Amino acid sequence: MAIRLSEGAISSIVQGGTPSQPLLQVISIRRITNGPPRYRVLMSDGINTLSSFLLATQLNYMGDEGLIAVNCVCQINRFICNTMKDGRRAVVIVDLKVVKTADQVNGKIGNPVPINEGQTQQPAALANQPAVKPMQNSYASDAASVHSTPAKSESRSSNKFGGIRGLPSSAGGSQTKVVPIACLNPYQSKWTIRARVTNKSQIRTWSNSRGEGKLFSIELLDESGEIRATVFTEQVDKYFPLIEVNKVYFVSKGTLKTANKQYTSVKNDYEMTFNNDTTVIPCDDVDDLPTVQFDFVPIDQLENKNKDTMLDVIGVCKSFEDVTKITVRSSNREVAKRNVYLLDMSGKIVSATLWGEDAEKFNGSQQPVVAIKGVRLSDFGGRSLSVLSSSSLLINPDIPEAFKLRAWFDKEGQAIEATSISDIKGGSFGGGSTNWKMLLEVKNENLGHGDKADYYTTVGTIVYLKKENCMYQACPTAECNKKVIDQQNGLYRCEKCDREFPNFKYRMILSVNLADFGENQWVTCFQETGEAILGQNATYLGELKDSNEQAFEEIFQNANFRSYTCRVRVKLETYNDESRIKATMMDVKPVDHKEYSKRLIMNIRKHAATQAC
Repeated sequence: MAIRLSEGAISSIVQGGTPSQPLLQVISIRRITNGPPRYRVLMSDGINTLSSFLLATQLNYMGDEGLIAVNCVCQINRFICNTMKDGRRAVVIVDLKVVKTADQVNGKIGNPVPINEGQTQQPAALANQPAVKPMQNSYASDAASVHSTPAKSESRSSNKFGGIRGLPSSAGGSQTKVVPIACLNPYQSKWTIRARVTNKSQIRTWSNSRGEGKLFSIELLDESGEIRATVFTEQVDKYFPLIEVNKVYFVSKGTLKTANKQYTSVKNDYEMTFNNDTTVIPCDDVDDLPTVQFDFVPIDQLENKNKDTMLDVIGVCKSFEDVTKITVRSSNREVAKRNVYLLDMSGKIVSATLWGEDAEKFNGSQQPVVAIKGVRLSDFGGRSLSVLSSSSLLINPDIPEAFKLRAWFDKEGQAIEATSISDIKGGSFGGGSTNWKMLLEVKNENLGHGDKADYYTTVGTIVYLKKENCMYQACPTAECNKKVIDQQNGLYRCEKCDREFPNFKYRMILSVNLADFGENQWVTCFQETGEAILGQNATYLGELKDSNEQAFEEIFQNANFRSYTCRVRVKLETYNDESRIKATMMDVKPVDHKEYSKRLIMNIRKHAATQAC
């Protein structure tokens, strides 16, 4: 059956109309090479042809892979129209569907002729109908917009900018033309966008040889795409109290420049800077604008991404650590830090570090779904994430991906045997946290014999502790744990600090024998894990050792035959030409028997299924 094209659709588009999902045929397609790669398409509606169709950059793959070919028929689901200074229309296709491939179409349909934008033709069926009324707001753009590259974030149709309440007026009293974000470029001088603020950073300060100042950044979103804007010193006090997240504003006359993708995950080739001429006006007509958009990367694909990549991630908070305080060396400023461990449907876990207010306010006790936009990927300890001041952190967001992930986790995800891609200290990892092994499996699989250290989680029982020489006198400074030398004159010397002190602090290095039903392993515990196993801090133990040997002995006896969930690091090390596996306790927690029982039941079912086969 022959397919019928949407006759008159091109004429309607040229006159400013917005035909719904027209069927058009590709007459020719060519790749534009002056600038970022684009595809320009000559399309036909059976009556007319128009050569100023451009594929949005996210559709380049269809041209690269030959999915769009000469004579194929496409349904244009979404498009953006640009009116140039000479009155011609440039049409950016942001969503299309190939309904008939070139092989299914018998050549060119009809006898279309190039449209004269001043003298359009209409089919007979439309001759007695009123002409399509032009849009109230043509999108302002230079003629260069057709040949230069619109922003890569074109993702929605932008045909709803007419008739907006509160639209600012120009000097002559007429309404200002609203431009979609996707059409902004540095070649434009006068423009106004109408956009929703989806993210707003805190005010940050800087000081260097060129002076000092402050800044904050926002992310703006409309139907066509998104863009990042930075507000500097002079405008910070003016705009920071005015601009609110999730509110909609008219923004005019910012400076546009090429975006530095190292510091943002916003999908736009350009970014904006506020200047003295910039204006920001609140808008009341907000219902048609989308909220924050995500482009989530599955956790198991993070290992294939480059270090320092900015991306979006979503996962269930499987576990989290307590807040700690660290001092930033560059500014000597104390900030809060917290690591959370995110699990997604790929079965992989990644560590994400929260800072400042995000770290202090975070509550992971109910294992919420966490979505992070604009998080930085690090190669510290395998693969890990760092949440920046410019990142958007959403807890249990109202988006389909979050609902799907929650349903999966509640049904099966909480009991799966997940694997961590972050080789760093874990949090309170119960249940299916990361790389669970029995000690016999660790031995049989030769973990730790590779180029890098291996990490595993196990449930083991402490069967012996070496209390001899487990305590030592260390340098009292906070940054140094080096053993001090007793000068026998009331002073203690630290060779690392090259100083003498009138006091010292006790530190601990404890060797324990960890066992399960099939094997045992000697593991070294440093200060924090040693204190957790003995139930006392090192300062008290050191004083007790000197004052009451019997009480000191009892603490070690009472620590025997207690079971823990342990995270262990193993690595083959060579000392005095002798190689041996060194195991270090990275974290130790009491056994969560409910989660552990789920794991045992799951393993029994797997074993039963294997035997049945």
